Parts: sequence; C-alpha cells; structure tokens
Amino acid sequence: MSKNLKVVLLGYMTSGKSTIGKVLGEQLKIAFVDLDDKIADAEGMPVSEIFSRKGELFFRKKETEILSRQLNEESSFILSLGGGTPCYGKNLEIIHAKTENTFYLKLNISSLLERLTNEKSKRPLVANIADDDLPEFIGKHLFERNQFYASAKRIIECDGKSVQWIVDEIANKLL
Repeated sequence: MSKNLKVVLLGYMTSGKSTIGKVLGEQLKIAFVDLDDKIADAEGMPVSEIFSRKGELFFRKKETEILSRQLNEESSFILSLGGGTPCYGKNLEIIHAKTENTFYLKLNISSLLERLTNEKSKRPLVANIADDDLPEFIGKHLFERNQFYASAKRIIECDGKSVQWIVDEIANKLL
C-alpha cells in the first residue's frame, strides 16, 4: 500500500460509511475520519444544530473547507463523507484531485428505507417525513444524487453483506 493512503467513502444516509470506515481503519491500521464529526468539532455543535442555527449554505461552505483541509493532510486515512458532500460545489473535483481511492457504498431503496426508518429521529433531512412518504423521498433523492455517487472509482454493492465482507472487499481493492 502507498505511504499516504487516502480512502474516501461516499453514499447515501445510513449506507454504512462511518461503520465501514471505522472497521476498515482498524484493519488497515490507519486513522478513520468522519467529515461530519470534524465539521461539528470545528463549529462546537452537532451538524443538525449547524443546519438549524446557521443554515445549509454556511454548512456547505464549512464542509468544503474542512474536506479540502483533510484531503491535503500528509497522512493516511479513511474519510467518511456526509451523504450530500459529493453533490455540492466543487467537492467531487477536490476529492478526485487528491485520491483515486473512492468507494460508493451502494444499497437499494428497501435497504436504505429499513435503516432510515430506524434512525429517522437522528436524521434532520427525513425526521419530519411521514413513514408512508419515505420510500418516494429516498427514491427521488437517490436519483438526484446518483450521478455524484457513481463517479466513485469503485462501487461496492452492500445489500445483504456483512460489515466485515464489505471491509474485506474494499481492502482487497486497495492492495
């Protein structure tokens, strides 16, 4: 593996980016970084509060700033992006300029629906959407974001696979 391995995980909400990233980091013995956590730390408040108090535009500017700073680090890391990160501004351009190790953790709508239903209260984007309307919301949202996610160097089909299986698949592609 290269001296400065930069791996970027992208995908929709609840696709497992943070979970996979943590395990992959442990397995490869390199740092795991959650972009949303870095933004929250920089602002001293959770992402949901940044959205409600400072607005999405502020959040997206801060997201791009911290993403750029992280990708310019001279160290190895696994970076988990927020679901919307690759879809805004020049974020994809910034990512692709710094690493080819980009992985889209792809799940079908029913898998995402099952996961989101269990975490609705923790997800400001869907917290106020009726359960009956959630499948349509996810489908539409995923359709809008798919071109960004699909630009990842590799697409990992995650439906029905264990965390370890997905981690091993990514690790094998890095070797």
